[in-house]
Amino acid sequence: MVSARPEPAVRTVSGDVSPASLGLCDAHDHLFLRSPQLPGQELDDPGAAAAELRAFREAGGGTVIQWTPYGMGRRAGELPRLAEESGVRIVAATGLHQAVHYAPEVLERVGAKGGANGSGGGSADLAALFVAELTTGIGSWSGGRGDGRTDAAGAHPRAGMIKVAGGFHGLDAHARYTMAAAAEAHHATGAPIGVHLELGTGAQDVLDLLCGTLAVPPRRVVLGHLNRSPDLVTHRSAAAAGAYLAFDGPSRAHHATDWRLPDALAALADAGYGDRLLLGGDTTTAAARSVSGGPGMPHLLRRLRPRLELALGAELVRHLFTTNPARAFAVAWERAGGA
Repeated sequence: MVSARPEPAVRTVSGDVSPASLGLCDAHDHLFLRSPQLPGQELDDPGAAAAELRAFREAGGGTVIQWTPYGMGRRAGELPRLAEESGVRIVAATGLHQAVHYAPEVLERVGAKGGANGSGGGSADLAALFVAELTTGIGSWSGGRGDGRTDAAGAHPRAGMIKVAGGFHGLDAHARYTMAAAAEAHHATGAPIGVHLELGTGAQDVLDLLCGTLAVPPRRVVLGHLNRSPDLVTHRSAAAAGAYLAFDGPSRAHHATDWRLPDALAALADAGYGDRLLLGGDTTTAAARSVSGGPGMPHLLRRLRPRLELALGAELVRHLFTTNPARAFAVAWERAGGA
């Protein structure tokens, strides 16, 4: 007898939930983040994270997708409590960022140091880490010491997505190595893969590798930071391939985001791709939080949403904040090793 396939669910740090329960969604952001590329700007304060979530909730927010991957200070053990206290659902990430965001010993610990310079072996160990964090919980992987910081009860909140990264107009050996592991973990679990595109570039290289060579369905890929490279031809090509396009990090004037964003979204919607678009805040420094005087998570709903409603209409904007992320991050979760 063949067992019924599970219903699609979004895997939050508090458990699997119905996609319809997400509410207004910040599809790419960070509550905690540490990187040697951002010295002195760490997101590492649980109190500030709690205040930011409260501000997001007061603005009408329902869910935050945290894209902070392995080894970058996710503080996963804090996330279930923060979700419960704020009333905001939180989805955590597994995965690996660009090599420059890690000390060499961290990459060596997860078997990615060789992958960073092209001399490593297969990506099975790294895929095993991703699968463990998606199915058993962050901090549960037996192959090394992670950054989950489980709570006092020893709980291991599970990740609900995989985060990897490309390079500027291309993919280096580290990116190919981590994407191969991400694809393997996707095939074992069904998890969606979010991709950091460096300054919004390299989308076609990513799709050629992930969706071509590695056979990940395009609908399971979320391409991040496309607003940083307002190339409408690339946007339409990626949407036509079936991927989700995340326009994240508004209010960064040096990235030409705010003033071009409505036109970019309108062009894609007019071309029939309104169902492929996601919006996020991508708060990466303490100073960028709203509680520190920056735009932060509430900016999406307090300032960006009304502006987009004027330009695109309320119905389309509702889909961008609710329907689209519910579809993008919902998975009929497979057991590790499933088809």
